[in-house]
This record gives sequence, C-alpha cells and structure tokens, in this order.
Amino acid sequence: MSTSANGLRGPLTPTNSGFRQEKDALGTIKVPANAYYGAQTQRSLQNFQIATGKDLMPVTLLHALALLKQVAAVVNLERGKLNIDKAKAIISAAEEVQSGSLDKHFPLVIWQTGSGTQTNMNVNEVIANRANEILGGQRGDKTLVHPNDDVNLSQSSNDIFPTAMNVSIVIEIVQKLIPSLKYLVDKLQDKSQEFWTLVKIGRTHMQKGVSSLVGIERQLPFVCELAVGGTAVGTGLNAAAHFDSRFCEVLTELVSQNLSNQSKDGCSDTPSIVFKPAANKFAALAGHDSLLLMSGCLNTTATALHRLANDFRLLASGPRCGLGEFILPSNEPGSSIMPGKINPTQCEALSMVCVQVMGNHVTTSIAGAQGHLELNVYKPVLIANMLHSVTLLSDAARSFTDHAIIGLRMNTARISEHVGNSLMLVTALNPVLGYDKSAEVALFANDQGLSLRQAVLAKGFMTEQQFDECISPLKMAFPSGDPHRV
Repeated sequence: MSTSANGLRGPLTPTNSGFRQEKDALGTIKVPANAYYGAQTQRSLQNFQIATGKDLMPVTLLHALALLKQVAAVVNLERGKLNIDKAKAIISAAEEVQSGSLDKHFPLVIWQTGSGTQTNMNVNEVIANRANEILGGQRGDKTLVHPNDDVNLSQSSNDIFPTAMNVSIVIEIVQKLIPSLKYLVDKLQDKSQEFWTLVKIGRTHMQKGVSSLVGIERQLPFVCELAVGGTAVGTGLNAAAHFDSRFCEVLTELVSQNLSNQSKDGCSDTPSIVFKPAANKFAALAGHDSLLLMSGCLNTTATALHRLANDFRLLASGPRCGLGEFILPSNEPGSSIMPGKINPTQCEALSMVCVQVMGNHVTTSIAGAQGHLELNVYKPVLIANMLHSVTLLSDAARSFTDHAIIGLRMNTARISEHVGNSLMLVTALNPVLGYDKSAEVALFANDQGLSLRQAVLAKGFMTEQQFDECISPLKMAFPSGDPHRV
C-alpha cells in the first residue's frame, strides 16, 4: 500500500549547501541544510528504513496535524501562553503546510513508532523552522520558535495524533466520500426512472448505497469526539485550562468554513460538523472505537458496491452468449488478441477496490484491538488503511458513475426475449389454476421446449384471452401501482 501523494516525498537530497548540525536529547545529528524537518525526523529516517519513499504517512493526515497546530496556536495565544508574534508565525507556517507546498519535507513512512510521535515531531519541526524564517531566523534555530515548547504547546503526541486521525477521516469523508456516494445514488435513481417501465431493470441497486450513506453519516458525530486535551496519558497535564473545549470550538469553525468553500457538486445537504472533547480521554488514547465503527461502515459500503458491480457485470455479459440485458459504455478495447472485445472494466476496477477496502478493514480491526493499558500503539497503520479506503471508495464510486452508470443503455429486445421465455411467469397463474396445475404447466413447458403460453394452451387449462389477462409482466412488476409514476 503506497500512501505517497507525489514523487517528491522521501528523504531530501542535500543541495550544495550540504548539511546543518542539529541537536536533540540524544546529541547532535546531521540534517540536510535545505530541509525544514529537524533532528527527530532525521533519526526516524535512519532508524526506520522500511518501504522508504513508498508507504509514506498520508498527506491528508499531515495536513490535518498542521491544522491542529494552527488551532493550538490560536488557543494558546488566547490563554496567554504564546506571544502574538510566535502565534502568527506558527499559524502562517501551518497554513503553508496545509496548502501542500511543503509536502516534500514529510518523508516518514507509516512504519515507525506506533503512537505517531515521530510524525507529530516532523510536523512540529517543519512548522517551527518555517516560522523561524518568517520571523527572520534560520532553519535549525530553536531560539525563536521551538518545535516542542511552542508548536507542540499544550499537546502530546498521544492526544494530538489520534485527534488528527479523527479529523482527517471526518474531512475526507465529508469532502470526498459522501459527495461521491450521493452522486452515484442520484445517477442510479435517474436511470431507474429512465427505465421505469422495463420489467427487467431492478431498483434494488440503489437501496444498498442509500443504507451505506446513512450509516456513514450517523457515525460521523462519534468520530468528531476528540482526544485533544488528554496530553500524555489522558489527565490533561501541561494543557491550558479548558484547552480542549476551546480547541474544538476553533477547529469546528475552521473546518466548517473550509468544507463550505471546497464543497463538491454544490451539495447543500452536507452533514454539519461539530467537534467535541471526548468525555473519557483515557479511552480516547487507548482505543479507537469510533474509527473502527466507521471502518465497518466503509466495509459495508464496499460490500454494497461490490454487489452492484457484480450485478452490472452479469447483466452486461455477452453480447450474444451471456445475459446481455445491460449495454455498458465501450470505454476502451478489451483484448490484445480478440478484436472487438469490450470488457466491463469499470465493474472490474470497482470490484478490486472493494476487495482492497475489505482487506483494509481487517487490518484496521486488528490494529484497533492492540490498545494496551493507556495507549494504542498501532495508530499509523490504522489511519493509513482507513484513509486509503476512503480515497479508493470516493474515486471508484465517481469513476463507476461517470464511465458505467451514466452511459448505461438497455437491450430491450434481449430483455423482452428473456421475459417472454421465462417460466417463472407461471407464478401469476397460481390464483387461477392453483399450485399443482401451475407446476405441471411449468414442467411440461420446460420438458417440451415450449413457451408458457404454448404449454397452457396445449394442456387446455386456459384460453388465449384468459392467459393474456393473467400473464402481464408489467402488471406483475407493478402489482399495486402505476408503472409511470415517479
């Protein structure tokens, strides 16, 4: 699983300026002079050379962490714990990180400390060094803005990293997944109305998607309960008074504003987001139950979409030797050896995405079970897999909608042929002939290779007029209503 945002991320290659010496609690270490990160990030790069440059910490999580540093600076300024110059510089640097312009300075992989401490420090160091430059200082100079004392003020990796986990998931789901699923459901509903009177078209396709959406939206408020303010072990040691509640107020305001500005598809019914401090900070550090429940919702969504893809694939099989009732758009040639072959590629891609999401849910579930005493130390792999699932489902749902659903056509001749040949229309004869005679007709038709109509007439059970009055596929599909209603 690669979580890289682009090819620029990874350990920085020093420029002509070479290296600078940085010092931390373990001593001095050489850091590329052109890097905004510092000593602790460099140590992590040296100590965890596992899938370097590949399984990178997701940028969505990094941007969420930067947002939290911005919020913390606002609250610490209000509480008198930061002076205005430092606070403004930290806020400005944090906004640069959120813009993506500093992404290449976040080279760490998810395979690191299970608390996410090194990634938290990576963010602290980048923001501190950029803030130093804003104030006229240099990278590596901690006298103006310190990564621990200033950027990480009133926080611990143990509470701010899980807070970033929840916030990043909420933002990605509201900004990407929910709009994509609503888009898919809306286009399915359009197709349902377009083909309303065709007996074969099934309207059950969209029901699973609607259920998945409801589950995701209902779970969001629980993911909005944050660990922030718990600091190291849940007690709130070293945090400002009422830091958590004010933090959540500022965060809610910023996120709501950003989501409103970046809303996709003009979605007016986007769920409202209100972040709140977790009632039990100890539990919020040790476990991630709300995220696990949301992962279950993602898994359910994958299950529903997998079935949808399989239904489309089967109904489009053919064109002459399969069911052939759906005509999918011809998006690309399907074979390097069989000319003219068209494959249900969108169905295949969506199915593979769903399988991956199901696998991600297994990993997330196991990681979530690893909370020991005051802290779960499987946080990076848990959040990386969840964000991966959200991205895959968001992109795949939109791709399937654009390239399979919108251009979907019905093979009306094939559908009529299948309906006319169906022996299960015999169900409508039950009230007139009874179960036994109806079964006799169906078996006779199958044995003799006759249509249901031919079999009934051959048995002498009904006249042509009586049969036509009983057997109406349209009436059978809409036994209690007008098929033309919307």
